[in-house]
Amino acid sequence: MTNPQNVSLNASKELEFIDPSALDIPTVSLLDENGHLVKGAVEPNIDKETALRIYKTMRFIRALDERMQAAQRQGRVSFYMQCLGEEGAVTASAAALKDDDMIMAQYREQAALRYRGFSLEQFMNQMFSNEKDLGKGRQMPIHYGSKELHYMTISSPLGTQIPQATGYAYSQKIPHIDEDSGELSSEINNITICYFGEGAASEGDFHAGLNMAAVLKAPVIFFARNNGYAISTPADEQFAGDGIASRGVGYGIKTIRVDGADALAVYAATQKARQFSVETGEPVLIESIAYRLGAHSTSDDPTGYRSKEEENTNTKCPILRFKGYLLSKGWLDEAEDNADDETLREEILEAVKVAEKIAKPPIEELVTDVYDTPIPLLEKQLEELKAHVKAHPDAYPTTSGRIK
Repeated sequence: MTNPQNVSLNASKELEFIDPSALDIPTVSLLDENGHLVKGAVEPNIDKETALRIYKTMRFIRALDERMQAAQRQGRVSFYMQCLGEEGAVTASAAALKDDDMIMAQYREQAALRYRGFSLEQFMNQMFSNEKDLGKGRQMPIHYGSKELHYMTISSPLGTQIPQATGYAYSQKIPHIDEDSGELSSEINNITICYFGEGAASEGDFHAGLNMAAVLKAPVIFFARNNGYAISTPADEQFAGDGIASRGVGYGIKTIRVDGADALAVYAATQKARQFSVETGEPVLIESIAYRLGAHSTSDDPTGYRSKEEENTNTKCPILRFKGYLLSKGWLDEAEDNADDETLREEILEAVKVAEKIAKPPIEELVTDVYDTPIPLLEKQLEELKAHVKAHPDAYPTTSGRIK
């Protein structure tokens, strides 16, 4: 019997609603609060080098976030967003990928970029929008991008990366010429991971992107970071269903929910998701549950919408938990680790001092990279901008002296 509606045809004579609570999605966790494997948990295939790289990346991001939060308060950078509390979710998921898998991030995934090899100098150059910035100073701080590291440049509008990730992933499964054999191949070598928060999952782009991926069977991992708040809006005011994971099931997508403060569980879940996507060419939705320990951004004051009591009862630290795991494995020297911590903080502070003194990009860079040769309208606008800057040198002290 054909089934043009593509629905279950199980017959029933009972006139009953389906209760949403019937869909009980568990949260996978492998480590207890001290970093020990929970009873019955299966340890994923992870080697010492990878585990230490995950830990060192998390430590770096925590130190970077603390320093740059302070730098914003000092007026040295205009804006910043911390990864506080979600370092494990972002770092471990990136670690489970191949280095040439595409990453499409939202704006709290600096740990994924660091794991790929983005240098401290590159972080600083972007945040200070100086002439060494890969984005030529055109983006606000923390809007990173790196073609070399397969990290798509971040866009501020919420959720736009979700349908884009589906399209990019779909192209990864289209038959292509194999570089080694020179023959046409349908083998999937790479996938795309797309990060977003639970607030972005309330955007229309989320629904369009997931449905498109499910129907076209695109090898994309949708990584939803459910940290409890879309800026100041709590999750219970955003949706009534069972988190974001239930939506993946609704769209016919393989789905898993994981404890985002448990880096080992996140690594295992992403590892499994990537294997599935490569083998089948289909999407996976991972929902990470990790409380946002800090403010949404430096423009936000969380005391206006959540209590200190709530914050004090949601203190899971992914770094300390994973450190406990490393110590239990005998893979980490605690004395050496403490010494490295102080060195790292000094290196970050020194990098701030260097980057903020580097000149801003020439104003002419504003009209490059759009057309092969800037069109007359852009040239006209550039000349008007130069005249404006020259007329107000006190407002533009870092660029007025470099205008030709």
